[in-house]
Formats: sequence, structure tokens, C-alpha cells
Amino acid sequence: MSRPLRIEFPDAFYHVTSRGNERKTIFRSQRDRERFLSYLESVHHRYGAILHGYCLMDNHYHLLIETPRGNLSQILHHINGAYTTYFNIRHGRSGHLFQGRFKAILVDKESYGKELSRYIHLNPVRAGLVKNPSEYRWSSYCYYIGREREPQWLTTVFILGHFGGHGRTTYRKYREFVEEGISKALENPLRKVVASTFLGGEGFIWRIRQEHLEGRRIDRRNVPSVRKVLRGPTPVEIEVVVAKVVGKNTVLYRKWCIYLSHQWSGRRLEEIGAHFGMKGAAVSQMSRRFRKVLEKDEKMGRLLDRIKKELLIVETLMLCPIDY
Repeated sequence: MSRPLRIEFPDAFYHVTSRGNERKTIFRSQRDRERFLSYLESVHHRYGAILHGYCLMDNHYHLLIETPRGNLSQILHHINGAYTTYFNIRHGRSGHLFQGRFKAILVDKESYGKELSRYIHLNPVRAGLVKNPSEYRWSSYCYYIGREREPQWLTTVFILGHFGGHGRTTYRKYREFVEEGISKALENPLRKVVASTFLGGEGFIWRIRQEHLEGRRIDRRNVPSVRKVLRGPTPVEIEVVVAKVVGKNTVLYRKWCIYLSHQWSGRRLEEIGAHFGMKGAAVSQMSRRFRKVLEKDEKMGRLLDRIKKELLIVETLMLCPIDY
């Protein structure tokens, strides 16, 4: 069974959702919701989680959460696990409460933080529960418009910073920003999610890839989003780039192409070997030997940097958003 790609690192910013099993209700009473919020407070103190926003619906919840310690799974394990235990005891039931694993989208907070806050605060309106988000008690919206003082475990500073900081004028601007989504058919920001994992521009995705994915051991067969994000240029595209940078008639041209196809294309050894007319094992062996050459030759290292820049351009053009 396929699994979502989970990327965790310090100061990552996520939009997290978790639904009830078979879409059944996970909040039956005010007490349930209050208990769930107590677990949000708990992960703030215990695991350093920064909560930027939330909305508790009947059968699911939304969180905007930042992880200074890079420990999202630990945080969500605590929230969902502790709440499931409480809920089962409280309502005399047993078994799973939530539908599979939580869903986490890694977000470029500078570009999409405020849009996502509006999206989650308008959930009750889209569901027909209220006409205005200010009427819904179980979201962080009341703190964003200054109606109530925010709890210590919730922060509105970052998102309200887009509107000038705290104060009456800021609260009014944010309220107008959110209410604009009631009267206008605004695009769902989650429809811009790439590979079921990223919400951000090309630069953001490539930074995450270079800093947190390259070289990491990931089972690409069972994580479809990895195949999409880490799918590299084809061997043919690599040949074009190598020819441009080092020349097609040089002695090392073929070795460059084989090495880069092994390192960047994301293809299986057998596929690469078939392209170059050799066995898959020979591809791995040649790639390993060529890497040692690169490590020892400073000039070759500079050529590699130039080739990588060209390949990043090729790969960036390959990425495209998918519907969420």
C-alpha cells in the first residue's frame, strides 16, 4: 500500500489534516473539543510545537503547525493517540478513531501561510455550519480578529504580521481578508499542492529537495510522491546537458552521462543499462569509480557544479502542480 512522503526538519511549516475513520464523527461534544485543544497545548509545551491556527470540524480537523525540533510525527502521534484513548474511554468504544495516517503538506509559509489560515477558518462556512467564521467557536479565528486573547500555546504573530501586526487595524484587515473569501469564489490554495507533499514555488521545492531529500534512503516504490518529486531528467536529457557543458566528443563524455543518469535520473539500473547498452551492475560499478575521480579532481568538481545547475533547470521545468 502506498504511503505519503513524510519530510521532517527543524522549523518546517505544515498544513495537517486528520479524518475520522470512515469519515465518522470524532467530536461529539464540547468536552471532546476542549480535550482535543488541551492536547494541542500539551504538544506545545512537551514537543515545542508552534500552533499557528486550527479548526475542529465534526469528522476532521485542520492544523497550521511549525516544528522547531523537526518532530512532526512525534507531535501528531501524541495528539491522535492521546485523543483516541480519551475518546474511546469517554464514549465506550474501541479501535481506530482516525482514518489511517494524518496528512501533512509541507508549506512555504511566507507565500501560503495567510492563504491557508483563511482556508481553514472558512471551513465552517463552506460546510454550511455558519454564515460567518466569527460565529464558529471551534477555530482560531476569534483570536485573529481580536475577539479573544490568544492562549499561550497559539501564536498569531506570524500571519497577522502580513497585515501590520496586532491592533484594531490589523484585526480589521485580517477579518476583511477572510470575509472576502465568503463573497468571492477564491481558488483553494491546496489545489496548488505538488506531489501530494509540497505547497510552494519551484525555488522552495528545490531547496527542500537539495537540503532534505537528496541522499536520503527512501523506498521510492511505495511512496508515489517521491517518484514525482525525485524523478530526474531522462538519460537523453542528461546527454544533452553534458554535451553542452563538457562536449560530446570528449573521452569522459560517456562516463559523465552514465554517472549522472545513475545519480539523477531516478531510473532503475536496468533501465539505465539498457539505454547505454550495458548491464545494470556495470552502471553501478562505473558510477562508483567515476565518483572517486570527481572527489579527487578539483576541475572535474567544478564541471559537476556547472552540470548540476543545468540539470536543475531541466528538472524545474518538469515539475507541475496536481489537484489536492
